[in-house]
Amino acid sequence: QVQLVESGGGLVQPGGSLRLSCAASGISFSLYDMGWYRQAPGNERELVATIPSGGSTNYADSVKGRSTISRDNAKNTVSLQMTSLKPADTAVYYCNAVNGRWRRLNYWGQGTQVTVSS
Repeated sequence: QVQLVESGGGLVQPGGSLRLSCAASGISFSLYDMGWYRQAPGNERELVATIPSGGSTNYADSVKGRSTISRDNAKNTVSLQMTSLKPADTAVYYCNAVNGRWRRLNYWGQGTQVTVSS
């Protein structure tokens, strides 16, 4: 059974930092492209950052320069470090895993809430 479990969300003040983590199980982690997406109330889910099994990272323009995605294939984890947080970053953040070869093997975590507010 595939599980993606996010952690690290919470309430943070504008300008603050947060580190989200996602622990994966039930997949051959190193073969999967990993990503973070977010969805704010009333909005569609949008890409935040991706880190493929091999290759360069990719960031949404809205978080570029403020976020760093990383993965640890030995620990089956992917993390998202976010700095200079803004109220517009408030959303539920989801971890995503897509098999690098078989794209229909696509899995999501349950999400973690990030609220940026004073």
